[in-house]
Amino acid sequence: MNGQRFIHDNYGSKRQLVVLSIFAAALFFLLLTRLWYLQIVKSEELHSQSESNRLRLVPVAASRGTIFDRNGAVLVTNRPSFSVAVIPQEVRDRDALLERLSRYLEIDRAELLDKWEKGKGRARYYPIVLASGITRDQLEVLEENRLWLPGVEIEMKPVRQYEDGTLAAHLLGYIGEVSDEDLKKDAASGYNSGDYIGKSGIERSWEKLLHGRDGGRQIEVDARGRVLRTISETPPAVGSSLVLTIDTALQKQAEKAFGEQAGAAVVMDVNTGEILAMVSNPGFDPALFAGRMPPDKWKEYLEDKRHPLENKALKGQYPPGSTFKIITALAGLEEGLIDERSSSYCKGAYVLGRNTFRCWEKKGHGTVDLKRALKESCDVYFYQLGEKLGINRIAAYARKFALGAPLGVGLENEKGGLIPDSAWKEKRYGKKWLQGDTLPAAIGQGYVLMTPIQLAAMIGAVANDGTVYRPHLVKRVIDQEGRVIREFKPEVVARTSISPRSFRLVKEGLLAVVNEGGGTGGQARLYDVRVAGKTGTSQVVKQRDKRGAIPYQYRDHALFVAFAPYDRPEIAVAVVVEHGEHGGSAAAPIARSILRTYFERKSSAAKPAGAGSSPTGGDEKHGTGGNGRENANPAPQEEE
Repeated sequence: MNGQRFIHDNYGSKRQLVVLSIFAAALFFLLLTRLWYLQIVKSEELHSQSESNRLRLVPVAASRGTIFDRNGAVLVTNRPSFSVAVIPQEVRDRDALLERLSRYLEIDRAELLDKWEKGKGRARYYPIVLASGITRDQLEVLEENRLWLPGVEIEMKPVRQYEDGTLAAHLLGYIGEVSDEDLKKDAASGYNSGDYIGKSGIERSWEKLLHGRDGGRQIEVDARGRVLRTISETPPAVGSSLVLTIDTALQKQAEKAFGEQAGAAVVMDVNTGEILAMVSNPGFDPALFAGRMPPDKWKEYLEDKRHPLENKALKGQYPPGSTFKIITALAGLEEGLIDERSSSYCKGAYVLGRNTFRCWEKKGHGTVDLKRALKESCDVYFYQLGEKLGINRIAAYARKFALGAPLGVGLENEKGGLIPDSAWKEKRYGKKWLQGDTLPAAIGQGYVLMTPIQLAAMIGAVANDGTVYRPHLVKRVIDQEGRVIREFKPEVVARTSISPRSFRLVKEGLLAVVNEGGGTGGQARLYDVRVAGKTGTSQVVKQRDKRGAIPYQYRDHALFVAFAPYDRPEIAVAVVVEHGEHGGSAAAPIARSILRTYFERKSSAAKPAGAGSSPTGGDEKHGTGGNGRENANPAPQEEE
């Protein structure tokens, strides 16, 4: 009996030993498997995580390329700016940290939290930028309290320095922090939250070249975040620089000439399409967009009825008014409907069916030929010519000048204006085009719309007898040593194929507009250079009550286009003064100021050192036009 119990106990012990052995073997196998998984499969990931405990990646932003004017003057360069970044893996109490930063930086905690949340998708050791463009005082506060700000780093990033403040703000544009929408686009690949990117103007259109390539440093830190040594470093590559076609002195004078008036001006080389000045008034301060825009300033921009944030030179679409009579006149000449001897009788209005179309001169101009019709801007002459031409022929000649579509200046959101025809109205309104629609279109009213850049291109093509050049803003791209990477040549958009004779007859009328008595553009006259031009006034509303003062927003726009010198054209100018009422009195003086500055500078550059000059840079005894002084002709007529 005892023997049987012994055998049973012995058998039980062996079975337990076997079970324990199997369990131990299984456990050992699991340990070996886990070790293999950690050592082999997860080796790189775990190594990276362990390294991140003591290694830190510090991004180094590249400096953006410099922007120069055509003469080498610096328009935009860089200055250092400080940003506050945080490394999430070093922060144990996020809420407490954000509370302190909110207090030290005087920034709403919700704004800081929003930046934190947006950066959560990246590695925890990668810094998240919480605030940009902090002041020196804020920087000092952070440094004084660094012990209570675990994981917080101060980064230095270059931001834009606009050398002349608001000068050419719409043209140059501005930079700002890359947004979530930007990061979703292919154009922003390689950017991270907190980086700067071009948001408008040249800064946006030439972002890839200007931005350069960011670098970075991998550093070793101790438990307190102090730098022990640099492990590796990739230097940033500075962006390419741009030499623009803009002349700073001309740009300054053009902006100054506007004063407080809203509007736009474009100055162009008629033989290349180079833009010498581009004004949209009023302007804004582009430097404010690189940091935290003061709320009161942002409110001021938004509430200003003159729309300072809009680039009117490219986006402003205005009825061209009587400046469009140039196109109607050329169409009539080319179609053989008029010549220099053709005349019409203006008694102050023209009746078509049951509609009366009035001339701006209520008492009428009497008998007028083409030259006088242009000089005094007789509406009736062009009503009758427009009726003979019909809208489709007028539109066809307008499109010879590339009107009705963007010219491809190279900046964002350029508008194309509108050149209507019968098919357009049928498609747009489902109605037939009527003769009553043609007469307003013939004088640049009705449905016709043009931008200031199109006005400049149009008058430039008239000046050079029919070649429409693509307006452009960049002459060349250069590297940091000044070596030319790329140079831009004139590009022809269209050739009008209009005869030199037709251009000559129209230009004779435009010369009379400025230089003969009774011309509507006398206030653009220069004493030593013959200027040719055309005034225009475009209605904002069809019916106006002229009793008493007209509210600003209902006043007509004032326009003027010109080129000079008349015999060998070099420069074209287009000016639009919003709600300026009369092209002759509001827009023409601005054009004169621009033209005078251009020729003064040219004269000064041509004179040998020490040569005397008149206050306006010309030789009064040898003027090539006018009668010895500017605006000596009788007061110009004001077209309505």
